[in-house]
Amino acid sequence: MDIITPSTHDLGAFEVRRTLPNKARTMVGPFIFVDQFGPAHFDIGTGMDVRPHPHINLATVTYLFEGAIDHRDSLGTLATIRPGACNLMTAGSGIVHSERTPAAERAAGSGISGMQTWLALPDGKEEIDAAFEHVAKDDLPLIEDGGVSARVIMGSLWGATSPITQHAATIYADILMNAGSSIPVEAEADERAVLVALGDASLDGEKLDRYSLYILKPGQGMTLRADSDARVMLLGGEAFATPRHVWWNFVSSSRDRINQAKHDWKDGKFPLVPGDSEEFIPIPDVPKTVSYP
Repeated sequence: MDIITPSTHDLGAFEVRRTLPNKARTMVGPFIFVDQFGPAHFDIGTGMDVRPHPHINLATVTYLFEGAIDHRDSLGTLATIRPGACNLMTAGSGIVHSERTPAAERAAGSGISGMQTWLALPDGKEEIDAAFEHVAKDDLPLIEDGGVSARVIMGSLWGATSPITQHAATIYADILMNAGSSIPVEAEADERAVLVALGDASLDGEKLDRYSLYILKPGQGMTLRADSDARVMLLGGEAFATPRHVWWNFVSSSRDRINQAKHDWKDGKFPLVPGDSEEFIPIPDVPKTVSYP
């Protein structure tokens, strides 16, 4: 197995651990960006405030373990995501969104923990229309057996299929495991990886470091075992034949397209976010997310 150790970014109120993109590996299936944030607790009166910012040629997937986030975007969407539900925002030709702690949680003080991942859009679909999809916790398949509770966030796993749109073949699951329990990791996807988000787990007897991303060998069935109560994310899917580039919040098969998006954001050509248009994140001189010089 190849192992990607995360880089850690301290955002003040909480930490973000990023495993993709990485110099050694850009993608696993369509996944081109993998962040785990928290667990952390906001003081009363504080919270997450990710100001409006743009994306192109990708889809963001937000999934929470704890807390709540208000999502607003330039389509006019306002959706509050809570643990076990999923937000899929398809940027396509361009979208702007913000993510903030809801007023009730901000007033009371609240925890925050979860995953944000980006999926590169496949060839021929990079410039599709922007869209947003929220799927509630109870509408995502849950497989329960022998001390394991696995929620299928995207794709088909263990005989169950998520209703969430797939632009490219994708697998994504949140696996809660009691100490001593185990589950098979299916081998059908082109590319797969696992990440231990909480607790301790092993794969075919090899202990997994918490927060690291383990890239699994194609076609090899494996068994995941919990050495303590644990939470493990399984992700992957269709291998991309055409390379993707990442610069800041932009993903594309074309560097020229990314450069155009940079100019469009600087020139105010992206749409505004209704209800959250007073602030924005300026384009950085040196972004923290980049896959080429």
